[in-house]
Order: sequence, then structure tokens, then C-alpha cells
Amino acid sequence: MKLLITGATGDVGSKVVRQLLSEGYRLRLFVRDAARARALFGDGVELCIGDLADPVSLQTACRGTEAAFLVSSGPGIPVLDSMMAAAARNESLRLVVKLSSLDAQENLAIGSWHAQGEAAIHAAGIPFTFVRPTGFMSNLLAWAPSIQAEGVVRSPTGNGRRPFIHSADIASVVVRCLTSDAYIGQCLAITGPEALSFPEITSRIGRQLGQTLRFESISDEEAARRFLATGASHEETAAHVELWRAIREDRLATVTDGVVQILGREPLPLQAWLAENLAAFYEPVFHPSQHSRQGPGCPVS
Repeated sequence: MKLLITGATGDVGSKVVRQLLSEGYRLRLFVRDAARARALFGDGVELCIGDLADPVSLQTACRGTEAAFLVSSGPGIPVLDSMMAAAARNESLRLVVKLSSLDAQENLAIGSWHAQGEAAIHAAGIPFTFVRPTGFMSNLLAWAPSIQAEGVVRSPTGNGRRPFIHSADIASVVVRCLTSDAYIGQCLAITGPEALSFPEITSRIGRQLGQTLRFESISDEEAARRFLATGASHEETAAHVELWRAIREDRLATVTDGVVQILGREPLPLQAWLAENLAAFYEPVFHPSQHSRQGPGCPVS
């Protein structure tokens, strides 16, 4: 079986690729940057160069594969997902596994874009599985600059909680879905093991660093101003403000047993992620381009 992987050089996608390679699967990676993909994975994968927004390259990438992992982002998610659905239907793929968002079930903020993308795939009549994780632990790396410079985390989320999930758990769920028919037609809600407030997470990072970190509440307006300054569009910023508000109102704190049901084990705790990534909060130089764009101490996705 040859599998098509999009988003292969990203946080979740790269973990999916490595796990599938370790299990002996043949992979075609649909990437924009061949050099980066080769640097990460060597010659053990087939590369197809293109872009999700280019239907010709996308259909070429799908040709001869049996299932695809779809990673799309931004306000263009509905269009990109629709294009993948068309290509997958034309090439008779047996399955598309989409990395969606738990917020899609609430049609909330960025989740509303994913909900529209899911609807497009469903309407195309192709077999699908929608993997719906909550916020990624890896997005906490967006706090590194302010922690390094000031020992502070700023967010408008107050004491609202979020059950952040380790990207390794997301990847393992995706692999299980790609290599089995057991979850076709399902929407899989997966979270980390506990819902934590941003002040609680700040405190835990501080303890690991041996420092006392400060959490500072800021207004939605201030958070939006800072987020716009990163180069985000007004549409993206408005979606994040809506998401921060939902977290602040504790509407996104539900913990699911999805990881246990699918993988047969508990999801990885925040402590495990901190042990792997603590050095990033020490280093004096941080490169936001290596991670998804986030607001000022507002790591949500």
C-alpha cells in the first residue's frame, strides 16, 4: 500500500511519516520544498512537488496511492479540502484522513473552517476519517520569547482550561486510521489527559525551569493587536479572538477518552512534552517560523 502524506515536514506530519516508515509502508510526500523533505527523511520516501492549491499537481500526487493524509490550514481550508476531495475521488482513493479540529464540532473560530472542509469531503462521497484534536502542546513554544525575555506569559484566556494534546498522540491516531478501515466514516475527538488553565501551564513550565514565571491577563483587544503584528490577517485574528474567548469562558475544557479508545493507552501528559522541549524555553534565539503562528502567549489551534 502506498500512502500520500501532505504536511509531511510539519509537527504532526513528520511524526506520521517516521512512524509509517518504521512500520514498512511506502510513502509519497506531497511537499513544496524537496530539499527540506530530503533532509528530514532521506531517500526512503517518494517526493511529489506541488501545492494543495494547485489541482493539477494535487491529482498527480494522488495518482497511484491508496489513502491520503490531509493537512490544511488558514481561512482557505474549505477550498483546499474541496480540492483534495475532488482529486481523491478522481483517483479512486479508498480513504482520506483529514487533520481537523475538535472545535469543528462547535463550528467555532478556526474550527468553523475545518467544519466547512469536512462538509466538502463528505459531500464528495469519498471514504473519510476526521481526526479532531484539541490544542497542540507544541503551540506552547510560542511562549518562549516572552518567557526568555521577561519571565512572563500573556494571554486573554484567563482561567479557562484547554486539554492540550501531544502531537505524537495525534500522529499515532492518524497512523492507526490510515492503515485500518476501522475508523472510516468517523469523527474522532482526541485530547490530552487533563484540562489545564494557561496560568497552571505557566506555573508548570516555571517549575521545570527552576524559575518563577508570571501569568498576565490581557484584553482581547491587546491580544488582537499583538497577533496582527505577527502578520496575521484580520480574518485569522478575528478567529483567534473568538477562540480565546471560548477558552476564557471554559467552553473548551472537555477531556475525551479518544486516545485510550484508539491506541489502548493513556494520552501523553504535559510533563512528557516539557521534558522533551524544555530547552526551547532556555535558548536566547527563537525562530517563530519553525512553528505555527500564534498570538502573544495564546497557543491555541
